[in-house]
Amino acid sequence: MLQRSLTVTTTAMFAALTAVGAYIYLPIGPVPITGQTLFVYLSGSLLGGRLGALSQALYVLLGCMGLPVFAGGRASLLVLLGPTGGYLIGFMVCSFTVGYLAKVGDRLNSVRLRFTYYLVSMLVGTLTLYFLGLLQLCYWLGGDLTKAIVVGVLPFLPGDTLKMVLAAILTVKLRPLTKSLVGR
Repeated sequence: MLQRSLTVTTTAMFAALTAVGAYIYLPIGPVPITGQTLFVYLSGSLLGGRLGALSQALYVLLGCMGLPVFAGGRASLLVLLGPTGGYLIGFMVCSFTVGYLAKVGDRLNSVRLRFTYYLVSMLVGTLTLYFLGLLQLCYWLGGDLTKAIVVGVLPFLPGDTLKMVLAAILTVKLRPLTKSLVGR
């Protein structure tokens, strides 16, 4: 019973942290720069693929139900259907991918190797996030893939790289603790 309570609590906590990350917000165009991806990476790497994706699904559900948890305090199903909706769906897939791949990193003995492996898992997750985000953004931009890449990927590369490095460092330190918390 206690294990289940801890699992539910940590999953909900990562949904809440992703919501907080939405308020770290720089509006630069149709897709704003936010702090959310840090928590997307951490939800997968610390909770595992299934629970990480569940935390992001909960986050998206809360926003679609009207809580102002999306970037800039927005909310509603219309946000999910708009230009940034693919990125919101991508949060779930990214978190799952990171968590699924991070399991292999646990078997590595060297801290440096684990860090590198976690970082690579986050890079792969980011590629899935960008792909899903670009699909919907490209639709909203009339099929202009070049413009979608210019406004939906390129501005995010430096910040997402820093967030991946920070998340990989935190994962090396915190993953052993969260494994016992959520029973992965």
